[in-house]
Amino acid sequence: MNEQSLSVREAVIGRRSIKVFNGQPVDREDLLSIINDAVWAPNHGNREPWRLVVACGPELEKLYDLLRDLAIPRWKELSSEELKNQMKKFTLPGAYIFVIVPEDARQKERLEDYGAAACLLQNIQLLAWDKGIGSCWKTPGFLDVPKFREAMKVAPGERVISMLQLGYFDELPKGKERKTAEEIITVFGES
Repeated sequence: MNEQSLSVREAVIGRRSIKVFNGQPVDREDLLSIINDAVWAPNHGNREPWRLVVACGPELEKLYDLLRDLAIPRWKELSSEELKNQMKKFTLPGAYIFVIVPEDARQKERLEDYGAAACLLQNIQLLAWDKGIGSCWKTPGFLDVPKFREAMKVAPGERVISMLQLGYFDELPKGKERKTAEEIITVFGES
């Protein structure tokens, strides 16, 4: 078992969204280890309202074709160099996780399920960070496109809520200032 190298506080405060990856692949075993720990996210009624579609390794080539078709509609008109440059945002991450949740007709359960899946995503990001793997949670418009849903085997009554890119990186982005507790809270009963 690997020892944790970061405290929880260090992981929460130090983690950054990585948008420029270096192309190094993410090992499937590392990804599965992260997911196996991340599923301990809090979730109402222990429903575990998520399923994941993972791509790392050889299946990435097929995923790149799908992403190209959906995100670069006029890709056939581009030179190979232009297409390669536009595809870097998809080809440089070393792994992908797509998170799918049920679209419960009951608003309370639907919101609980989304919140639980968001906790799962945060766990994945923090656990990956602890292994030196960066990530970026993205919600591109094509997540709801029928061609994408079909490729991900998304059933009626389900929704893809995240395209999580994971991978290694060479530069750590600077942290952006956050609001302080004093700026975001109101003490109950005070005006």
